[in-house]
Amino acid sequence: MKFTVLTIFPEMFAPFNESILKRAQAAELIKIELVNFRDYAESKHKNVDDIPYGGGAGMVLKPEPIYKAVNSLEKTGKSRILLLSPQGKVFDQKAAQKLAAYDNLIFLCGHYEGFDERIRSLADEEISLGDFVLTGGELAAMAIIDSVARLIPGVLGKANSSEYDSHSQGLLEYPQYTRPPDFQGMKVPEVLLSGHHDKIEKWRRKESLGRTFLRRIDLIPQIEFQPGDYQLLEELCLEYPEIEPYRHRWEHLKPAAKSKKRKQSL
Repeated sequence: MKFTVLTIFPEMFAPFNESILKRAQAAELIKIELVNFRDYAESKHKNVDDIPYGGGAGMVLKPEPIYKAVNSLEKTGKSRILLLSPQGKVFDQKAAQKLAAYDNLIFLCGHYEGFDERIRSLADEEISLGDFVLTGGELAAMAIIDSVARLIPGVLGKANSSEYDSHSQGLLEYPQYTRPPDFQGMKVPEVLLSGHHDKIEKWRRKESLGRTFLRRIDLIPQIEFQPGDYQLLEELCLEYPEIEPYRHRWEHLKPAAKSKKRKQSL
């Protein structure tokens, strides 16, 4: 998969030369290309911004350099152009999964006070990291690239490494532990030391459900419930009474009552 970033600050992307993304590039699982659209500026001093029509504070990115940069790109396969903007749709794990299906993702990073409105026509989609404003789109692009890249097969090593991440199934991730089994009186749950895989999976599922209900009520509509969740949620209700008001969310999972067959007299 190829990620192309149009920016006037390519030096900001040094994190791509470290850790997992560095290894993924070396293994040719992903390719990251940084394009400085200042190189496509027409003026003598390579200006990419100008004062806004109508007045106002700050400078606005000009459309010509960005249009030229985008038109110069080689696009093969399934491509999507993304404009990083606080006015865009808020990025989440489902969005990352959708973007991971593309062959090429092209990021347009705004800066300064904003960008000429005509630049929007280049984008297939506008994306925001949340309801806050950054100095530019570079940090947002880095976060999105990292999120999408780890979904590419082979990037994380094991095929299912990202399967149980927080938000991957609408749930927060279960607690993780490693050695030592007892640290300053804080012990690893016995079930994780048992080696009983079925019990461990049930414990992890229960913990994920509990954490989501207790910490992120807003995620409940996104949960992909499973038939076995009913008993786990009933147990959680006994442990955490504050979950009780949300019982209606999983009532449909309740197993049907078995009808008793009448004994026929001989």
